Amino acid sequence: MTVAFQHYDPPALTDRLHNAQGMTRPLMLEIVDKACRRFPSLGQSERTARVMRLIDAEAWTDAALALMELELPLWRVRRIAYDEGEWHCALSRERELPDWLDAAIEGCHGDFAVALMSAFVEVQELAMEAPRPSVPQMRPAPHPLYEPAACENFS
Repeated sequence: MTVAFQHYDPPALTDRLHNAQGMTRPLMLEIVDKACRRFPSLGQSERTARVMRLIDAEAWTDAALALMELELPLWRVRRIAYDEGEWHCALSRERELPDWLDAAIEGCHGDFAVALMSAFVEVQELAMEAPRPSVPQMRPAPHPLYEPAACENFS
């Protein structure tokens, strides 16, 4: 677990989003504080300033999409649907695949920005659970007494 995620409690943040009436500045800042790894980096100052301007202007949907673009560069919005009073937002890494083959992450809520952020938090939780070393792993050296044997019959 990275240092940035030591204070990250995905179920608590997911519950807060689920129970929210709508997006608010404190809720958005909590998401940025607890679920974002790239946001505080110094190399992204122009992009992070844009997200903060959108949050200050209470442009929640634009802020959510800009935050996703910053934090999840490989993920895209696959589907947005409104059904029976709830927004359903699906994020995917493979948008070109048919729906039945794609492993999209979906968030739903009555507020569009909260639905987007619910899917965002789910993807961040998924990314946190998947260990990805920065250096590719190498196969371990074979045992010194290991000797391959050919067992094919060519006759």
